[in-house]
Amino acid sequence: MAFTADELANINNAALENYIDKGKVWKQNVANKPMLDAFNRTAGRFSGGKENVSFAVKSGQGGGSLQGYSGDDQVSYYNPTGIKRARFPWKEHHIGIVVTHTELKTDGVDINDDPGEDTTRPMDGREEHALANLLDEKLDDLGEDYAFSLDRLLHGDGSSDAKALAGITSILLENPAVGSTGGLGRVANTWWRNDARTTAAGNVITSNAANGGALIEAMDQAARRRSKYKNGSTKIRYFAGSDFIDAYKRELRANGYYSQTGWQGENNADGSMPDPKHGGLQIEWDPTMDDLGKSKFCYAIDMGRTGLRLLYMDGQRMKKHNPARPYDRYVMYNGITMTGVLIAKQLNTSGVYEIA
Repeated sequence: MAFTADELANINNAALENYIDKGKVWKQNVANKPMLDAFNRTAGRFSGGKENVSFAVKSGQGGGSLQGYSGDDQVSYYNPTGIKRARFPWKEHHIGIVVTHTELKTDGVDINDDPGEDTTRPMDGREEHALANLLDEKLDDLGEDYAFSLDRLLHGDGSSDAKALAGITSILLENPAVGSTGGLGRVANTWWRNDARTTAAGNVITSNAANGGALIEAMDQAARRRSKYKNGSTKIRYFAGSDFIDAYKRELRANGYYSQTGWQGENNADGSMPDPKHGGLQIEWDPTMDDLGKSKFCYAIDMGRTGLRLLYMDGQRMKKHNPARPYDRYVMYNGITMTGVLIAKQLNTSGVYEIA
């Protein structure tokens, strides 16, 4: 089969005779992924077995109350109830690339595909014409495509692919009083709701610098509501879109929130302001939120042991595969699989906030 135009262009771009920065391909559109990085840093694991990760949750009260008595008054006893099980289905994911032997030969790379051993070596004189290691660059692209797609899934609600991971918007709802999470209804179980101030919830925040700042005040009130249920493992991380951060900064500037040395340090007349903090916690700009139309939103995510956690099946985190080539095709395959799930054991310590 002849090369396609895209394949030929890829070879030519990687093997020009006249080139600069030999061996280096400058990436142009690899964005930071702070939310994915944060979840990966605190990720846990689970063993295989049933199709769900399941655990018990309850409201914290069993329905009884103190009653007064005197002497031999008859008293009552009750049997506490209310334990429920939340279930989150784990999902399998795959991404893989194929590279033809001809592509690699054109790049000056020899291939050994003996049974059970796929290896490559640079041909003698390759350095005279090769711009970059084509195979390395393809594998590098594979890794970034893996991270990019996982980051998108992590921000989503699972509706884009029923067989893939459901992300934070399947758990932290803009209208938390409806629907269900982990198989538990939020209508009857009021304790199984995240905090929210959004258009969908009917209480979107209108930023206004007057009287100390309406957005700052709203975030203070939200932090207080969430703190009612915090425990020793609660660890909040703020992730926000650019419009939300800009609105927060405008309120800070209008109300004169200067440090003793100014925003940028002593003797430095710099009008720039770094991304703000709330309650001592950084409000991190998440570029993916802007890309997905969430620039006016901020998520306060409890990433502690009982909050939201990304779990990988034991041994199935970014697992690499090198499938054997078909007998009638001179190609190489490289793949990555991941089996995981996003869970939440407590919702009322997290929240979602939107500005008008």
